[in-house]
This record gives sequence, structure tokens and C-alpha cells, in this order.
Amino acid sequence: MTTAKTGDKVKVHYTGTLKSGETFDSSRGREPLEFTIGEQRLIADFEKTVVGMAIGETRNVNISAVNAYGEIDKELIVTIPKNNVPPELNPQKGQHLQLNQPDGRIVPVVVVEVTDEGVVIDANHPLAGQDLTFAIELVEIL
Repeated sequence: MTTAKTGDKVKVHYTGTLKSGETFDSSRGREPLEFTIGEQRLIADFEKTVVGMAIGETRNVNISAVNAYGEIDKELIVTIPKNNVPPELNPQKGQHLQLNQPDGRIVPVVVVEVTDEGVVIDANHPLAGQDLTFAIELVEIL
């Protein structure tokens, strides 16, 4: 029986859930996720779980926040003074925005709070601070 190994291009179906049981992402209902094991394009523990799997096999993996998207970095939660917010923006709590950095990078942020003094934004990954569970099914080894 052939099993997946580092360097193999594979296709997997997955469902990612939080501790609460809430699904945050799934490939079910769309094309499987295709990647090469070891290229480090995915969470390392996700890739490692696929190593040794046979086609049709399903495995579950629990990944701590530290090994997924990291803990919440309080330095990435900042207040933008009201006078630095474009008047046409009208930010609302939960709104997703993009900040343009001086070096040309675009940073996605979420509006956490709007106060009289300014707008509190969070540039952490939306899953930062969350422990994740993935159900992974190996669909194909290419």
C-alpha cells in the first residue's frame, strides 16, 4: 500500500474546527486542497499528519494555538486616532479593512472597537490564540 511521504504532491479534504466545535473552514463541497508535503505552505502539524497516510485514510489532529497561527500579539492591536481615519470610512465593529504599509505591504485588520478617541484595530490572524482540530482525508497522491 502506498503512503504519502515528504516531497509528495497530495490532495486532501479537511474540516477545521475550534474547541467549541464550530467549523471555521472545510474543503468539503469544493475541490480538495492540493499541496506538496514539506514545502511549508501549510501549518507544519497539518502537513506532518498527512505523512504516512494511505489514500482514503482519515486522521484527526489537534494543533495548539502556538503551533497554528500563534498566540494573540497585543502589539498588533492598536488605536488609530480619529483624526487619522478618513472621514468617508465610517468604520464599524467587525469590519475588515486593509492598511497600506510604507513598504507597499497590505495588512488585513479587523475593527475591534470604535470610540470617540479613535478606531481600535487588530492585525492578528483571525485564528490567532485558537487551538485547532483538523479532520484530514487523503484523497490522492499525485
